Amino acid sequence: MLLSLTIRDVVLIDRLDLAFPSHLSVLTGETGAGKSILLDALGLALGARAESGLVRRGAAQAIVAAEFDIGPDHAARAILADQGLEAEDTLVLRRVLSTDGRSRGFVNDQPVGVGLLKQLGDTLVEIQGQFEQRGLMDPSNHRALLDAFAAAPDSTEAVHATWVAWRDARTAREAAEAARAKAAADEEFLRHTLGELDALKPKPGEESQLAEQRARMMHGAQVAEAMAAAARELGGDRGAEHALNMAARALEKVRDKAGGLLDPAIAALERALVETEEARAALDQAIGDHEREGDLESVEERLFNLRALARKHGVTVDALAALRDEVAARLGTLEDGEAGLKQLAKLESETRARYCAAAERLTRLRRTAADRLDKAVQAELAPLKLDRARFSTTLVTLDAADWGPDGAERVTFEVATNPGAAPGPMSKIASGGELSRFLLALKVVLARVSSVPTIVFDEVDSGIGGAVAAAVGERLALLGQELQVLVVTHSPQVAARGRHHWRVAKTQARDTTVTRVESLDEDERREEIARMLSGASVTAEARAAATSLLAAGAV
Repeated sequence: MLLSLTIRDVVLIDRLDLAFPSHLSVLTGETGAGKSILLDALGLALGARAESGLVRRGAAQAIVAAEFDIGPDHAARAILADQGLEAEDTLVLRRVLSTDGRSRGFVNDQPVGVGLLKQLGDTLVEIQGQFEQRGLMDPSNHRALLDAFAAAPDSTEAVHATWVAWRDARTAREAAEAARAKAAADEEFLRHTLGELDALKPKPGEESQLAEQRARMMHGAQVAEAMAAAARELGGDRGAEHALNMAARALEKVRDKAGGLLDPAIAALERALVETEEARAALDQAIGDHEREGDLESVEERLFNLRALARKHGVTVDALAALRDEVAARLGTLEDGEAGLKQLAKLESETRARYCAAAERLTRLRRTAADRLDKAVQAELAPLKLDRARFSTTLVTLDAADWGPDGAERVTFEVATNPGAAPGPMSKIASGGELSRFLLALKVVLARVSSVPTIVFDEVDSGIGGAVAAAVGERLALLGQELQVLVVTHSPQVAARGRHHWRVAKTQARDTTVTRVESLDEDERREEIARMLSGASVTAEARAAATSLLAAGAV
């Protein structure tokens, strides 16, 4: 619900603070007084397109802030969570517009993009003008409105879930067919490639191993000589091992006489002997491995063959093994792919059947809800003096190619204003006054399922008067029992139904003209409605009529 609207320096408004009650509130005033400025200002806070001309002359910037009360389940909370913004019980949307046309948006004083303001605004307020092309007038919204009226979230969710499953199964089957077709086209090349790879049997990490082996073998004579020399120095009568043994024996002979003085040295010699033996064993192993490494030519030949094959296929040597598995898998789609394709086709058929069943259930619910909606709206048309008109919810079955996550039909709201006339889109069939009443009838019926808690009607009573205007006022009052409703009106019958009444007027302040908004008490309301009935000169008869209208509106 809209709690307050703060406006600074917007067109003719220099400073304005409004607090909004629930139920039905009305704004009246003479033509040109500035009622549309209020809606333009509210639109700014809700993310509407900004124009530099909205900044009041002489001001550096225009500022508008709208404060809302949002419940725990309001859609705005999910939007805020997606943006990483903390949701509070109240939500303040603020817009700052500079004279150069640039604007900045804020949510609870956190800077945000204007797109987010608009996204939030769409969940908070619906502004319905006489020829408004959003909301009820937009056929793309009619299916969702009917589903909300049908109160069948489980069915809509089932259709969406089965659609996703069917789509994924179809995508998998199409991808498998495409892979199989490509493999068939490349079969000869793939078999040749697989033969080359299988002949070499490449292994991951083999290139670096061969390169190291080749480097050793290129210096094989030097390495062999060095290892032989090291072996001689370690072993033999004059080797390190013999010397360590001799030293250890010499110390052991006098160990008891040294009183522990030689224990560290003897222990170190024992460790050195162990390490020397290990070194000698490792050296023997290295000599054996070196002798078994084979010839340099065969090592180089394998290394160069691996590198050449890797270059041919545009991969690294280490990736050849994975390439071999990939090629084998692609060939496998030819040899074993038929069974796999049949399995994928079966899954696609099963998911399609589940989608069709869910869509059919939803279609039946929609047809039942459409019948209820038509009867409910039709009942609202008679009090609005449209008893000869007809409202119908049309469900058009879509071709299978056009089925989607929202079901298998298109939903449109249509009207026929004269008996026997073919129904058509509201915007094309109804006149301005009729259109406003059709929309109002729909709003009254859909009020209980509306996800938007605040509705603004901009001159919904345009082109009507008398008993029709009184009927419109009555329906607006009924709508105000379900939602917060704000109406900009020129109709005294509508104004008399408001729970709260503001008057918009222009005044002269020094050398400038400003728009003021006044909250009216009962006496001021009576005088304003009398003015609306009689014009500039308010008569006693007009005041009496205003009293009668207010009394009727209070019932």
